[in-house]
Amino acid sequence: MPSIRVPCVLMRGGTSRGPFFLSSDLPTDVELRDAILLSALGAGHELQVDGIGGGNPLTSKVAIIGPSTRGGAQVDYLFAQVKVSERVVDTSPNCGNMLSAVVPFAIEQGLIAATPGTTTARVHNVNTGKLIDVTVSTPGGRVTYEGDAVIDGVPGSAAPILMTFLDVAGAKTGRLLPTGQAQDEIDGLPVSCVDAGMPLVILRAADLGKTALEAPADLDRDRPFMDRLNAIRIEAGRRMGLGDVSGLVIPKPVILSPFAAETPALAARYFMPHSCHKAFAVTGGIGLAMAAATPGTVAAEAIGAQSPASLSIRHPAGRLDLRIEQSPGDTPRISVLRTARRLFEGAVFARIDQDEGARAAA
Repeated sequence: MPSIRVPCVLMRGGTSRGPFFLSSDLPTDVELRDAILLSALGAGHELQVDGIGGGNPLTSKVAIIGPSTRGGAQVDYLFAQVKVSERVVDTSPNCGNMLSAVVPFAIEQGLIAATPGTTTARVHNVNTGKLIDVTVSTPGGRVTYEGDAVIDGVPGSAAPILMTFLDVAGAKTGRLLPTGQAQDEIDGLPVSCVDAGMPLVILRAADLGKTALEAPADLDRDRPFMDRLNAIRIEAGRRMGLGDVSGLVIPKPVILSPFAAETPALAARYFMPHSCHKAFAVTGGIGLAMAAATPGTVAAEAIGAQSPASLSIRHPAGRLDLRIEQSPGDTPRISVLRTARRLFEGAVFARIDQDEGARAAA
């Protein structure tokens, strides 16, 4: 079984981690590309011991970066979720945490020219077709990862990275409310199906006998709860026009409750979808903020206010704060602060079968 050497940079983006590849260093053939990613991360084993994945969905992610194929953007960003225990590559979702490392990577790879002080670049997310403005610290025209910004779920501090999501509504389905309603009823429970940044199915935690303050491991161990949540997710995916989502990671379930200590704030737990996130995905936060700003949704009812200027989401690792800016008649723009770090650079060796090796050599 031949090995293929592929240059990559391992980066932390927000609360996630994974290899970053130049699109030019990977095959254009999707099947072959995915075979390389599966091998590189060691998918198919719970520890990913034969690859560089970390044995957790948060550390089994990939970013593929290249010149933009869309006018007005500087770079393309394709996100891939490589499942840990299954040999599956899913490019249906986006990842906002990995996104935070895209512009630093692109600058250091020569795809974007840095400017002294800060550099703002527009990223085209290939998964959703959406645009995001990302501002990074570039003193002297060089990327720095050192700074005083702190985000919950990551130890220490780093340089701030501000991401502003533009026109996030309908990332996968074309509509903010794919079912045409702010609320639907599934399995006897009120839910909101929202597509903004990430397709979500949002439920009140209390309706499932939860508080949205539970530890992720406790939720994961509650199999009747997890099975019911997944059944609701699958039906929500059908109603959202996503088809049979049993083999996909979207839509993502979110359970929430009001967080009385702050306003507007929500306690929330985000699922990936078959385990609870140990923090909260940025794209999930974008979707939840849009839901909170949309009258009639489960989220809007929970905060008791319409169109908040900000939203604090309390998650297992702390909090995620989002800023919501909306002009009359315009779609809200949502901003969030993240950090990133370059961990190591070099090459990963992927093992593929002989037929795939011959295709790669060609």
